[in-house]
Amino acid sequence: MTGAKHGLDPAEVQAAQPKALAALEGFHKSFDEGRYGFPALPAQGRLLKQISAAAASLAGSYDTVCVAGIGGSALGAWALDCALRGPHPVQAAHSIRNPRLVILDNVDPEFIELALASMNPARTLVVPIAKSGATAETMATFLIVDEWMKQALGARKAAARTIAVTSQGRGDLKAFATANNLATFHIPESVGGRFSVLSPVGLVPAALAGLDIKAVCRGAASMTRQSWTADLAGNVALRSALYHYLIWTLRKKTIQVAFPYSNRLWGLAFWFRQLWAESLGKAKDRKGKTVNIGQTPIAALGATDQHSQAQLYMEGPNDKVFSFWAVNRWSTQGAIPKARTGLDSFDYLAGQSLAKLIDAERNATAAALTAAGRPNCTFALDRVDAAHVGAFMQLLEFQTAFMGELLGIDAFDQPGVELGKVFTFGLMDRPGYSTYAENFRAYEQRRKGQ
Repeated sequence: MTGAKHGLDPAEVQAAQPKALAALEGFHKSFDEGRYGFPALPAQGRLLKQISAAAASLAGSYDTVCVAGIGGSALGAWALDCALRGPHPVQAAHSIRNPRLVILDNVDPEFIELALASMNPARTLVVPIAKSGATAETMATFLIVDEWMKQALGARKAAARTIAVTSQGRGDLKAFATANNLATFHIPESVGGRFSVLSPVGLVPAALAGLDIKAVCRGAASMTRQSWTADLAGNVALRSALYHYLIWTLRKKTIQVAFPYSNRLWGLAFWFRQLWAESLGKAKDRKGKTVNIGQTPIAALGATDQHSQAQLYMEGPNDKVFSFWAVNRWSTQGAIPKARTGLDSFDYLAGQSLAKLIDAERNATAAALTAAGRPNCTFALDRVDAAHVGAFMQLLEFQTAFMGELLGIDAFDQPGVELGKVFTFGLMDRPGYSTYAENFRAYEQRRKGQ
């Protein structure tokens, strides 16, 4: 972290190291007690084999994977797909060998209609994803897609082309899957939606899309081992959490800009936005004290958003910290032709490369922000492949968990989301949610996990 009085002093970091180690110990204790399960997900060898086998058994029968999900049930799969096969919408033309991933993550009726029109039911696999089995948006879109499949193929064939991802022992999606003989993968109860990318939530769509889920988990497993070490120098997730905690609490940087300089990592920025916002935006701390805490995450794409947001970042309120995401080794350099035109704005670029230019753009932006007293840091991925992406996602999840410990809040609940869900049930005339009293009773039950 750099940047005059708005940055961190090394002495401040040194003084806070015991607090970071206490956060590590606290989270490790919660994990050992089985309260939070995401750290164990990369090691599920048997599950990886089962998902891979399911994908292999269906290979050649589809060119589209249609996911019905929202929030944590959609963003992880989208982030993996963008990173490993290329950003939407410039991926290679879809085919049986290169299936397209269509994610129905909203209930905009025109969006759903256009999505259906773009797919062939005889070449589509449907994957409804909802841990609760009751998410209104997911249930509504799945009902529409399921009926669309049944009308085209018949109930039996539609069921054979549907894979449900939900909780094992509860929820109406599980009941529906059982009643209709759907293939089903289960989400561990100790894994919340925004931490579920390495569970069947993210891995089933990824495997069906042809991604190397074993390499993703191998990278994540390596990061897990690093994230449990008490050596702050070697524990990137804990060190990053400490720096972000200090810059937030000591320097009042209430906004974090996730700034990937890679279109492949753009989907990851939106996945991170949910992870950070829902985990750390809380009304009360663990002692029940009202704190109304939260750091607002923003996704910005370099170099694109240098031309749409940088003016605010350079000269607006100094309430932000910037996390640049860099790529060290690009799969292609993007060579710029060597021919000269006699025009200065063209000729200084001749013979260089887009890879050099985007790195120069990032370094220049970081330097300009530093000169303006705007604190920033950089995560560098050696390259964007399955192992590195898996490791980076696991790093960001650990960083978030450690941040919750440092702040003294529960990073794994979401009571603010639940009340809106309950009110939606009432407005859509769901039985048991028709009065204010019923809504609040249902909200309290959901909040307590009953």
